[in-house]
Amino acid sequence: MDFWQGFWLITGVHFLACMSPGPDFVLVSQQSLSRGRAAGLLTALGIALGFGVHIIYSVLGLVTVVAQSATLLTVIKIVGGLYLIYIGYKGLTAKAAGEVAEIRAEKMTVEPAWKIIWRGVLCNVLNPKAVVYMLSLFTVVLSPTTPLWQMAAYGAWMTLMLFVWFGLVALMLSVPAVNRRFQRFGHWIDRVCGGALALLGIKVMSGS
Repeated sequence: MDFWQGFWLITGVHFLACMSPGPDFVLVSQQSLSRGRAAGLLTALGIALGFGVHIIYSVLGLVTVVAQSATLLTVIKIVGGLYLIYIGYKGLTAKAAGEVAEIRAEKMTVEPAWKIIWRGVLCNVLNPKAVVYMLSLFTVVLSPTTPLWQMAAYGAWMTLMLFVWFGLVALMLSVPAVNRRFQRFGHWIDRVCGGALALLGIKVMSGS
């Protein structure tokens, strides 16, 4: 398969994968609605950087090793599931805006950017389904004779696509007209998103 054939195939498959609901989408939505545009964009950046980690080990050929190691996959599932449950718990314990308006505003100003980015990185890196996804996608378009520069180009493009998609999600959900509609029920949004993340964490740990 030549470069452009692989490029358009990867673009189509990855675009659909980006849009599918999952921990990354829920986290970006929660951060954008509860903390604003900057937090949403920083979370999107963190998710893209986390995906870059999957790209690096995939290009280096480690994705096959990880996918074929039952023990390693189990460890990744447990760690990833526990992390999703943790951030889900944080959302489930959110209080009503009227009770903690000052606390919410303070968190929005004092939480360092690196911490928001790191949260996004961990959300993506600790998703075990990303390993299987990379294995299946790279198996379709790549072969042992595929040049390293071609694999790197595909990986960089997929990472950029992920950032652009979640960046658009963050921008849309942080539009004042949209955000005002959600702000009144912000704590319920946090709780629903938190519950979704916790359930995803349990699902990941169960291996289903």
